Amino acid sequence: MKNICFTFFVCCLFCLAFPLCAAELAGYESNSLLFEKALNESRQGNFVDALESWDLFLMSSPNDSAALSNRGNVRLVLGDSKGAILDQTSAIKILPLETDPYLNRGIAEETLGQWNEAINDYQLVLSREPENSFALYNLGNVMGSVRGDWFQAKQFFNQASIASPGDIMARSSKALASYQLHQFGQAEKELRGLIRKYPMFADARAALTALLWREGSLGEAESHWSAVLGLDSRYREEEWLTNVRRWPSEPISDLMAFLDLKSV
Repeated sequence: MKNICFTFFVCCLFCLAFPLCAAELAGYESNSLLFEKALNESRQGNFVDALESWDLFLMSSPNDSAALSNRGNVRLVLGDSKGAILDQTSAIKILPLETDPYLNRGIAEETLGQWNEAINDYQLVLSREPENSFALYNLGNVMGSVRGDWFQAKQFFNQASIASPGDIMARSSKALASYQLHQFGQAEKELRGLIRKYPMFADARAALTALLWREGSLGEAESHWSAVLGLDSRYREEEWLTNVRRWPSEPISDLMAFLDLKSV
């Protein structure tokens, strides 16, 4: 088996990387080169070219599960969620024991609001790989932002942060879940720890801005917000926070109140 790593970006936040195992390429050297070409185009963000290359490769190797899953990822980035689901499902039929197509299909299902299907795919991944940080994080997002169960979401975010200690977004999301649950001390401790270690991390600074405003520490809130503006201006946008970054409602409400005060 030849291990191939494919990285792509979903929604906002979050840079999610999904390694996909490519079946050993039998046959012709030109086909192998075409696979590598498609993979490199995908990695470089040349998604239109990558889609064409994956299409060409799959014409001669229609049962290559890695190529199908990679093409599904590219289709998703290009806005074809239904096509992405079809490709991931085909990859699963060929190699049902591989977990990455289930994970990738779950992400595509989320874009269509197929929440139960996405949950089922993430849970299947976790039944086989209990420490899969991507599945843990994505499942936490669905349980919190869709189901409104921030207690369970916090548990999944915590497990994701343990499984992948360098995943700062999982830690920030865990702090935001604590915030939503009115566990303000826990939230503040986590956010301050993140900012000390990662001073350029906008998500934690924006969340701490909201929390400090709630606590009445307006001056320090202003300081952190100034840093946020220099890092990522999307935190001004309530719709982006709700639908893309998927913050809980209370931190969003507090941050918007802080911004309303500033505008006055």
